[in-house]
Amino acid sequence: MTRLSNILAPICGALSILLAWQFLLPLSGVPAYIAPTPTKIIAVFFNQTDLILSNFLPTAIEALAGFFIGNLAAVLFAILFAYARFIRMAYFPVVLFFNTIPILALSPIIILIFGLGMTPKIIIAAIICFFPTLVNMIRGLASASQNEEELFRMLSANKFEIFLRLHLPRSLPMLFSSLRIATATAVIGAIVGEWIGADKGLGALIIQATFNYQSDKLYAAIVASSSLSIAMFALVALVEARVMRGWAR
Repeated sequence: MTRLSNILAPICGALSILLAWQFLLPLSGVPAYIAPTPTKIIAVFFNQTDLILSNFLPTAIEALAGFFIGNLAAVLFAILFAYARFIRMAYFPVVLFFNTIPILALSPIIILIFGLGMTPKIIIAAIICFFPTLVNMIRGLASASQNEEELFRMLSANKFEIFLRLHLPRSLPMLFSSLRIATATAVIGAIVGEWIGADKGLGALIIQATFNYQSDKLYAAIVASSSLSIAMFALVALVEARVMRGWAR
């Protein structure tokens, strides 16, 4: 009963909001060009499927590639910083300073350097994923206690075995927490890159629909980008469940 209620509660909540949006919002006098009804938004997916797909695929590729590259780089740098104290002291402040630059200010520079193709969008998505994963991975690798490390040394474990059997498993919960957040930020990074310079992608579709007052396409693009984030989140959650189950054995 509890599991069923956990499933039904969010479904009922979402349906109640959609019904209110569909019937109550028009009655309140909100014009359709500001907030089209859910049925009009859904109609875009059926009537203009090619338009949505042709813009969805570039954004999905950019977000997935940026997610993979940014998080992989963050994990590698975190391991380097965790086990090379001097390198961490020398370069972590540089990474911290780089992270303070707003992505909207950094994006035009990246596009100027790499052009208007997919590459700058992937780089922007990777950058926006990089720092949170880096920080959480460093914290996770340092979360083991001194007593646990001493126990491994008493058992004649070398540094690699301590990393593989102690530090890495301890870092996995924080790593996957960062990856779940990165599923949304990767999509945001790809869309921000498309806002600045692209003629394809959900970000470009959002800009075009906004300036042409095509609110149904605008909301459809937002729903598509949100669906991409949800799909990536679900994939990370599935991988997390399998990996954590494997480490627990």
